[in-house]
Order: sequence, then structure tokens, then C-alpha cells
Amino acid sequence: MHPVEQYLKNLSEIHCTGGATAETSYYARLETLLNEVGAKLKPKVRAVAQLANMGAGSPDFGLFTANQFQKAKDDKPLKGVPPERGVVEVKGWTDDSFVTAKTEQVSKYWKHYGLVLVTNYRDFVLIGRDEAGQPLRLETYRMADSEKEFRVLLAHPRKAADTQGERLLEFLRRVLLYEAALTNPEDLAWFLASYAREARHRVEFFATLPALDGLRKALEEALGMTFEGDKGEHFFQATFVQTLFYGIFSSWVLWCREHQGQPNTPFDWQKAAWTLHVPMVKSLFDQIATPTKLKPLDIEEVLDWAGAALNRVDRTAFFAKFEEEHAVQYFYEPFLNAYDPELRKELGVWYTPPEIVRYQVERVDRVLREELNLPDGLADDNVVVLDPCCGTGAYLVETLKRIHKTLKEKGGSALTAQKLKTAAMKRVFGFEILPAPFVVAHLQLGLMLRQLGAPLDHDTDQRAGVYLTNALTGWEPLKKPKDEIPGLYPELREERDAANKVKQEAPILVILGNPPYNGYAGFAMEEERDLVTAYRTTKRAPKPEGQGLNDLYIRFFRMAERRIVEKSGKGVVCYISNYSWLEGLSHTGMRERYLEVFDRVWIDCLNGDKYKTGKLTPWGESDPSIFSTDSNREGIQVGTAISLLVRKEKGAMKDGLRCGAPRFRHLWGKAKHAEILRNATGQEKAKYELLSPSVEIGYPLMPAQVDAGYLTWPQLPKLFPVSFPGVKTSRDEFLVDIDRAALEERIGAYFDPSLSHEEIARRWPSVMEEREQYKARKIRDYLVRRGRTKGHIVRYAYRPFDVRWLYWEPETDLLDRERSEYFPQVFEGNYCLVSQQKPRRDWSRPQCVMPIGCLDLFDRGATCFPLLVRQGHSANDLFSMEAEENPPNASPLLQEYSKQFPASPDLVFHHAIAIMHAAIYNQNNAGGLRQDWPRIPLPAKKKALLDSAALGRRVAALLDTEKPVDGVTCGKIDARLKPLGVIRKAGGGALDPGAGALELTAGWGHGGKGGVCMPGRGKAEERETKDEGQTKAFGDATLDIYLNGEAYWENVPLAVWDYTIGGYQVIKKWLSYREKTMLGRGLTMEETEYVTEMVRRIAALILLQPELDANYQTVKAET
Repeated sequence: MHPVEQYLKNLSEIHCTGGATAETSYYARLETLLNEVGAKLKPKVRAVAQLANMGAGSPDFGLFTANQFQKAKDDKPLKGVPPERGVVEVKGWTDDSFVTAKTEQVSKYWKHYGLVLVTNYRDFVLIGRDEAGQPLRLETYRMADSEKEFRVLLAHPRKAADTQGERLLEFLRRVLLYEAALTNPEDLAWFLASYAREARHRVEFFATLPALDGLRKALEEALGMTFEGDKGEHFFQATFVQTLFYGIFSSWVLWCREHQGQPNTPFDWQKAAWTLHVPMVKSLFDQIATPTKLKPLDIEEVLDWAGAALNRVDRTAFFAKFEEEHAVQYFYEPFLNAYDPELRKELGVWYTPPEIVRYQVERVDRVLREELNLPDGLADDNVVVLDPCCGTGAYLVETLKRIHKTLKEKGGSALTAQKLKTAAMKRVFGFEILPAPFVVAHLQLGLMLRQLGAPLDHDTDQRAGVYLTNALTGWEPLKKPKDEIPGLYPELREERDAANKVKQEAPILVILGNPPYNGYAGFAMEEERDLVTAYRTTKRAPKPEGQGLNDLYIRFFRMAERRIVEKSGKGVVCYISNYSWLEGLSHTGMRERYLEVFDRVWIDCLNGDKYKTGKLTPWGESDPSIFSTDSNREGIQVGTAISLLVRKEKGAMKDGLRCGAPRFRHLWGKAKHAEILRNATGQEKAKYELLSPSVEIGYPLMPAQVDAGYLTWPQLPKLFPVSFPGVKTSRDEFLVDIDRAALEERIGAYFDPSLSHEEIARRWPSVMEEREQYKARKIRDYLVRRGRTKGHIVRYAYRPFDVRWLYWEPETDLLDRERSEYFPQVFEGNYCLVSQQKPRRDWSRPQCVMPIGCLDLFDRGATCFPLLVRQGHSANDLFSMEAEENPPNASPLLQEYSKQFPASPDLVFHHAIAIMHAAIYNQNNAGGLRQDWPRIPLPAKKKALLDSAALGRRVAALLDTEKPVDGVTCGKIDARLKPLGVIRKAGGGALDPGAGALELTAGWGHGGKGGVCMPGRGKAEERETKDEGQTKAFGDATLDIYLNGEAYWENVPLAVWDYTIGGYQVIKKWLSYREKTMLGRGLTMEETEYVTEMVRRIAALILLQPELDANYQTVKAET
């Protein structure tokens, strides 16, 4: 429960007794709230009630830090130690006179303690001292304007916590930290972000006011975009507030430089614009920070608080760390992460680690020298550099450092500083669309040039070449220039024109940086949308599939490629980005084009992918994101790569490509940061392998291992042309169940006209939750009128080895994707082979199911290929043979092949299952399987096909959990399987299901966000098996898998436990859904024994592996 919800709930309970006193009865609840906040601080802060009289009466609470608490072994605690973080004075919640009283009258304790929090449980006023030692109202927070309104909050504590909880906790955290020394950039970033959040809340509250309309329209015009819808409005407001606070922070940094040696001189944020010398930055701040803008938005007070925080900073200690750690960069990401982590995620704003920035700059410098014959590299006066998404300017700073280093290496001179400044102004450019990092970039570059002895002369309007602009538009002059908007600020117009001049006239030779990973929600940019058209077609490679070209970073690649290749004719592109383009099905045209137009391609694959590898190396060790930092240890979820693309003025074509042998290397594990740094500094030369990208699989720019002949074999859809995506309900918790009776009850209630929508929503919220594409009430109204369709509670292949019940509804959107064309193909005897085109992680062997299949049978989306196609299906016109009642799902290619072997129509179907379940098939063709549909060899000899199909039938039988398998689940059990997975009682004896012995409580699963089942660790004890036969078949490690403290499944080989299909660890996944907290009951005896059955089925599949591998080798040799 949220701490504020608990606080209000407890206050309400005490109040409802009718016997509470106005103040003291509620002390403990306030103490709990304060301690909840204080426990998360370093050092911790603890509220101590009923403080002893230290000469000014007894405050209700003292706020002590952890280091003030003496160790228990000390016999006599020191007396009279004042609370380090001030005191608290409490009044009854009917008394709010102190909120409006003169400051000196608010509390009698401020003279003695210096800092007092006065509260009546709903209003909070922090009183301190000003520079003259007089009482000063520092910060305030009001939960409700009156006692009556407060009682409404008490009646609805959860709702109150949802709307005010985080703001109140933030306020209290600031109170408890107010007296703490501010010396670290990260701590100041948190304080400013906290004030920024409060300011944004107030801006959102007054969002309908016209105060910001002019600025919004001006930015839209200057940047060539519109802030559309709620997300666009949220983004604009967030940007407005960020820019305001970063303007103040930047001004403060520059002001501190000008007031060194004056520690007692206070900074005045209202004069901040005087220290912001770049016209565009000054204009932005002027437009935002005027009284006419701030007063209607009620944020002037919050800016006063921010100014006070800046004046509490220990400047000497702060700037020692600020300079030493390059904290301008470190300041922006912690600020944005604390200010709005969801916005940060949406924007794809990730601070690039310095070793990556340095590596990219050094690599660019080297190829300029070695590939483009420019001996001075980046220091050559003719090399124009652009970072099109420069953020806070990290790449620009590093580029200037590299130029400075080269100039020094050449001997240096009294003109070195001026040459560096000229480069920063005239040929090292940065574009940025977000005003806040734009402000910081100018601050950072200005400080860096000053440090290197080349300060910008603001009296002559010198500025670094960083422009507030949309990097993806404005590269070509408009054929029909738009009429100027009268309200466009002159500085914005000048900024736009200067940026367009760089785009259209500067001879850009280098484009580098870290493009954003996501689009800006709520932005509309027409000119951008056509950027990637060139990548949507191919000449030789397979056509692009999917939506990957819509990712924002692809537009930055296209902009760079077009500028370097089509306009400059030579140059370098170096980006760190999402690595999906290296082998994605959507990016075949992009890769083909790059091999056509660039002469050299280097790829540094940094891995660190959550979805594809689980952030693990191939040898099972941790493989963190390269973006993992101390402030953001998780990094980002997708894998990344550094791409270095070089275009020479003259290049040779071979087979239609300028680059036939791209260079590639993998970097894995925690050591990759250090390896990159060694490469950047020249201590170690990077070692690459030469690739020979295959046109058949779309020119992948990663190693793609395949067997000889693999690329000539037909893909699954070329054999079985009819297929269906699995069913997606989007409401599994209502429409799917392990127990049929429970599902029947829910569906019966749903169709009961006597039950209101509100009652259904109370019982099962998800089915009545209104969404843009799901009109819950209209859908239920229609279905109740129509009446329930009989016979539509059907078996449902939900996950591998996990068949449940589904209510299948053919009409409306009750099911998100009901697959009405698939449902008629589900009938007795008609198996579906379930596979997928491109895996999220490693490729998975297929499944074989007869019930209707779920989209999530594979973790990136399952496709179901039926054995037979029922007549009347729209795809029947694909078949040329005279049909039986339900003809086989066979393409013309397969029909022609089958004429050689007149036999059962399921031969190739089961042959394909056998081939894809061979471990060696997966191992030898991993590169191709990772790229596209699996390919199936068709043997020329009948015996090879028959033998393979027979093996495939055995595999299919083991995968069909609805039917018993002789020797595995029924009859005389194979001796090798008999001892596996047997249910036992710890210590021996019989289990009593009625006494809870079969309740699954070992922690295999729990409910996550939105009720989603999340896997747990459970309890599994590993040991070595004594059975030589078992060791030979499965390895020597085996497990005892516990249901609870009493019962366990004995002797589950580790190889069986680890077995995966569709991206899921089969047995563990099944258990996670049936933890008692998820299932609501214990397991039945049948369910308990089904686990034994799963163990044996999987073990039997593993035992088949030698035969499956040998079969694949035979088939391959005869294809």
C-alpha cells in the first residue's frame, strides 16, 4: 500500500472511533509517514516523538539523522544533541490559521532550532531563516483547502494517494534533506527535478490558460512539428518546465564562475537571463520566465524554492566534482530520470558512456586518415562534423578534444586555442530538438572552451555551432517557402535559418552520434515520414517485412546516408544504435543499400539484449547493456551496435556491391567497456571477422551460419501455404481458464442480462475496461441481446504442454484477435505445426497441437500450419488436385514433390517436424533460422522420407499432451523413464491431498503488474544421479522439484528441467501459473501426476535426439 494511502487510512480509522484528541492521537501515523520517507535517505532520518525540552519547550517531533543515534553499547547517550534536520510542530486538523499567519507567528520553535515543519496533518509549512536571521517561509504543501475537503480525502485514501501521494512524499523528502549539505551534482539534480515535478503539476493544472500558446506555436513553426493530442501536450509542458529549470541551472553555473571568491553573495534566479549569452538560449528563457507566463501558472513560488536550493550548495565542493567527473553530462540524465522516467524512456534519452563516445571519435579520426587520406583527421580544417542528435554535447566535446590533441601533437602554437574555437563555431556542429539538453550543450561547450583557453566572446555574439532544430527536416530548400508566422520570435527565426544554412550549404564530411531510440510521442512531422522510402524496396534481397523501418533511429541513418552519399559524395557515418537493423526482416533494403553505396563497413556488436539473449553471454555470464551506468545500472533493454560506414570518392563495384566483405566483431560481458576503452586509446587493436552476407537471407550484417544447401531448401510457407496466427484474447484472465467450470460460471454471468455492467466490472474488471479499440459496454450490450453461442468453450493450446479452456466468441472484439478463419480448421485429426518466422531470442523447435493455438505459444508470436484444410476455406483455390473432403495443406511445389511418393498426405508434414527437432539442424543453421522461416530439405529417396516421417510422428505424439503415449504415459513405462519425476513425500510415506499436501507454495510464480503471472525461483534441490544409464542419456545432474515443504517431484534430470519450446522453460512455466496464490487452490492429483507425465514426455524427446540428428544428416546427404 502506498505510504500516503496508509497514512490517510489510519487517520480515518482513528477519527472514526470518536474518541481521538485533535493532535496527539494521530502522532504515531505522522511518525510512520515521516520515517517511511526518512528510511530511504542516506543517512537515514528518524522522527522522534515528544522531544525533551532543550530550552524552547518540547517540540512534537525531532528529526534526527542515523549518525546521531549512539550505539546500543553506550551506557549513557549524550544529552542535549539537537536534531540535525529540525523539528516538527503538530496542530489539530481543524486549525489552519498558521498557513496564512505572519511567519514569526507560525511556530515558537524556529528561533531555537532554525528549521521547523508545522503541520495540521493536511497542511505543511516549512519555516527557516533568511540571510538576516529572520524567520522565512521556505516551502509549503497543502493537501486540502479545508477540513471538509480533507475528510473527503480520508474517505477515499487510495484515490487521494493516486493524485497527491508522490507530491507529498517528494515535499517531505525535501524537508528532511533541507539541512543536508549539497555537494554532489546528483543530489542537486534530484532537488531541481523534484521542484520541476511540482512545477509541472501546477502547469498541468492550469493547462487551459493561454499563457504558453505563443511559445508553443513558435516552437512548432521553428522545429517543423506539432504537439498533437494529450501526449504532445504532456511533452510540451514537460519540455517547458525542463527548459526553465535548466536555464536557471546553466545561469547559476555561469554566475558562480563570475562570482568566485564571493561565497556569501546570493544567486537571484530572476536575473538568470543576464548570464545566458547565446541569443537562442536567452530568448527561450526570456519567453518562459517572464512574470506574465509564470504568475498564471503558479510556479514562481517553486522557482524561489529552486533558487534557495542553489544558494545552499557548497560551491567549492560541488564544482570540484562537477569539473572532475564531467558532471554536465552526468547531471542531465539523473535530472530527467528523476523528473520524468517515463518521458525519458519514451524519448530514448540515454547518456552515452564516455568510453563509447571516445571510441567513436577515435575511430572516425583514424578512418579519415587511413581511408580518406586526410593526415590530420578531425583536425583538418576541411572536415565538417555533425552530431544530428547532440543532446548535451558529449560527442562535440570529445571531437574538440581530439582536434586539440592533434594540434598539440603537431607542436601547438599561440593560435591553437583560436583554431579550436573556430572549429567549435564553424565546422563542428550539433543539432538538438529538445530545448533542455540544447541549453546544457551550450553550457558544456562554453565551459570546455574556457577551460582549454579559448573562451567565447559574448560581446561579439560568438557561439558554439549547436542549433535548436529538427535534424530530419530542412535539408532541401522549400520550393514554395511558407509565409512567416507573425508571432515567430526573431531569435527562433534566426536559429532556424542558421541551422538550415548548415544543412543546405555546409560540406559535411562526418556524421556521428547516438540517435534517439524512440519517436517523440505526440509529434507530427510530415517531412520525416518519407525519409525511409528508399529502404522499403530491394533489388536482389527479400522484400522488407514488418514495422522495423518505423523506428526513429532508422530515419537518422537515412538522413546521414543521403547527406554523405548523395550530396557530399564521400565521408563517414558513425552511430551507436539499436542493433535490430543488422539482421532484421524489416531492414533488408537498408542493408542492401549500404553494401551498394559504402566502401567500408565495420560493425562493433555490443549485445546486451534483454529479449534476444536475456543479457547473458553465450557462456552464461552476465552481459549488461553498454549503457549501464552507476545512475542507471539496468541500461537499455535492446542490444546495441556501433556502425562505422565509409564512402570514398571513387569505389569499385563487384556483383552490384561496393562493399562485399563487411567487418564484424562481438563484444560480450562486463569487460566490454574496458575493451572499447583500450581500443579507443590504441592500447589494443580491434579484431574483426570478414562477413560474406548472403542475398537469400537479406544480407545480414552478423555471422549467419548455415549448412551447405540450406538456402536452396524451401521455407515452411513454401510447403504449407495456409497458416494462421494464434488467437489473442487480450483478456486471458476472463476468457481463459484451467478449470472449465470456473470459465462456464464467468461466461454465464457475462451473458446474464440481470447483471449490470457495474457488477461484471466489479467481479472481473478487465472484461469491462474501456479502451480505444475495445468498447466494453457496447460489446456486452450486443452479445447479451444476441445470446450466448453454444459449443464455443473449447480446448486451447495456451502455452507449450499447457492446454486450457477458452471461450471463443466469433463476433465483436471480445477476443482481441479471434482468428475466425482459423477456428473452422480445428477438428479431430487435424494437427497444426506451430512455428514462427523470426525468433525474439534463439530459434525454437516447433510444437504440434490439435486444439486451437494461442499467439503466445511462441514468445514473439506463433503461426499455426494445419495438416489439412477444411473445404470452403478461402485458400482452397490454392489447390489444384482433385480433393478429398479435407485436402492436405500443400503448395504446388509440395504437390509436385509428392507425386514421386504416392503415400499418406502427412509424410512431409511429419518429416518437417523431425527435421526441426534435430539439435544438429538448429546448431548448423542458426544463422538462417535467426533470420527467417525455417527451411526444410526434401530428400530424393522415398526411404529417407518415410523414415524421417516416422520419426516425426513419434515427436508429434510426445508433443500432443491430449493423447496418451504407450511406454511414456501409459502401458508399461520405459525403464529409462520410470524413475523420473515421481511424486514423493519428504521423509517418505503417503501424501494427503485433503490436508493441503498438493498445494503449490514453493514460490514458482506470483502476480505481477496487471495480474500478469511472473515466474519465481521456487525450490529445487540439485544432486548427482547414481544411475549410469541416466547419466549417459541426460547428464549426471538431477533435481528434486518441490511443491511445498512436504511434497516434491523426485529425480527430474536437469536437461529435462531446462528444456525449452517457444522460448519458455516448459515445466517451470507450467508451475508458475499454478502457484496457489495464482490458481486459488491446490493441485489436483491428476495435475500433480501430469507433471510426472511432462517430465517423461520431455525425457523421451531428449532420448530421440541421436536418431533425429542421424536422420537429419541422412536427409541432408540425399537432398
